[in-house]
Amino acid sequence: MTIVSPAPKPVSTSPLGTAPPPDARAWYVLAALCFVYVLNFLDRQLLSILAKPIQDDLGVSDGQLGLISGLYFALFYCFISIPVAWLADRTNRVRVLSIACALWSAATVACGLSATYPQLVLARMTVGVGEAGGVPPSYAIITDYFPPGRRGAALGLFNLGPPLGQALGIAFGASIAAAYSWRRAFLVLGMFGVAAALIVWTTIREPKRGGLDTPPVGAAPAQPAEAKAGFIETVAMFFRRPSLLLMALACGATQFVTYAVMNFTVLFLMREKGMSLQQVAIYYALLIGIGISIGMYASGRLVDRLSGRSKQAYALVPALGLAGAVPFFVGFVWAPGWQLALLLLIGPTILNYFFLSPAVTLVQEEVRPNQRVLSGALLLLVMNLIGLGFGPTYLGAASDHFRAAHPGNSLQLAFYTLVPFYFLAIALFLALARVLRGEANRTGGH
Repeated sequence: MTIVSPAPKPVSTSPLGTAPPPDARAWYVLAALCFVYVLNFLDRQLLSILAKPIQDDLGVSDGQLGLISGLYFALFYCFISIPVAWLADRTNRVRVLSIACALWSAATVACGLSATYPQLVLARMTVGVGEAGGVPPSYAIITDYFPPGRRGAALGLFNLGPPLGQALGIAFGASIAAAYSWRRAFLVLGMFGVAAALIVWTTIREPKRGGLDTPPVGAAPAQPAEAKAGFIETVAMFFRRPSLLLMALACGATQFVTYAVMNFTVLFLMREKGMSLQQVAIYYALLIGIGISIGMYASGRLVDRLSGRSKQAYALVPALGLAGAVPFFVGFVWAPGWQLALLLLIGPTILNYFFLSPAVTLVQEEVRPNQRVLSGALLLLVMNLIGLGFGPTYLGAASDHFRAAHPGNSLQLAFYTLVPFYFLAIALFLALARVLRGEANRTGGH
C-alpha cells in the first residue's frame, strides 16, 4: 500500500511561534528525507572508512586518497549543485531528489566494481554529480512542511543524516569489508540507495512553496510563492548580503577541519593508534553516531530557543562550540593509544558540529520561498568547495610531506596543522555575529 504524504495546508496568518504543530505527514517526510541523507553521507564517506583496504588493494597514497575524497569529488558535487538547485526551485523538488538519489547510488555500485585508481576516480565523480541534487531540495522541502519556530529543530533532526550515515557506514561497511571485501560494501549499500529513491518518488508529494511562512509585521506583501526566481537575481542576492556570505565562509573554514578529520581519522586510528577494522566498526561507529548527532540536534534546539532573543545566536552557538573543541582535538591527536584518543575525540565530535543546523536555518529563514533551494545550494557550494574540496586534499598532501622524515606518525603531524583553521573559523563566526547585530539594530529587531 502506497503511503502518500500530501502537502501541508498553508498557515500564512499565524504569527511566529503560534502556528499549529507539524502533523504526522510532516514527520513522515522528515524521516524519509533523513533516511535519504543517511544514505547520501554513507555513500560519500564509505571511501574514507575503507581507506586502508583500498590502499592495500589499489596501491594509492594518502595524497591520492585526499584528492579523490576531497577536490575531485567536491568539484563535481559543488558546481553541479547550482544548476540542479535552480531547476529544483522552478520544478518539482521531490522528483529532483529522487533522481539524484538513484544516480549517486548507482555510482556507488560502480565504485565497488572499479579495478584501477582512474576507474575509482570516475565513479566517485559520478557519486558527486548525483549527491549534488540531494541536500538543497531537502532543506527547502522540510522548510515548507514545518512552520517558523520549529524549523531549527526539524533541520537539526534532518542533519542527523551525516553522523548516522557515517556511523552506519563504519559499522556495516567495515564489517562487510572485514568479512568479505571492500568492494562488497559498495555494492550492497549502493543497492539500498536505489530502493530509497523509489520510496521518495512514490510516497512524498511536493509541498506548497512558502505555504507556512509568516511575513514580518508591517512588511510589504511577499512575492507570490509560485513565481519563478531568477538565477542571477538569487546568486547576486546571496553574495551581496554580508550575513549569508559570512555564514558560508565561516562554515567553509569549519568544514576544512571537519572533512579533513573525517576522511582520515579511520586511517589514523588504524595505522598510528593501533585499532583494528573490527574495533573501528564498533567503538568508532558508536562515537560518531552518538557524538555528531548530539551536536547537530542540540545546536538546532539552541538556535530555536535563542534566536528569538537575538539573531547573533546563529553565529555565537557555532563559535562557542569550536572554541570548546580545540583542547579536546589537540589531546586526541597527542594521545598515545586508541582508547584515550577515542575518549578525547568525544569533545570535537560533538562540538565541531554546532555550525550546520544554525547555518541552514539562518539561510532558509532569510530568503524568499522561491529562492530557498538555490540559496541552500550556494551555501553548500561555498562551504563544501572550501571544506570538502580542500580539507582532505590538504591533509593528505601534508601527511605525504611529513612521511619522508616521520614515517611512523606523518598523519599525527598533519592533524596538528589543522589547529589554526579552528581559530580562523571562530573569527569568521564572531565577525558574522557583529553583522547580525548591526542588521538587527537597523531593523529594530533583536
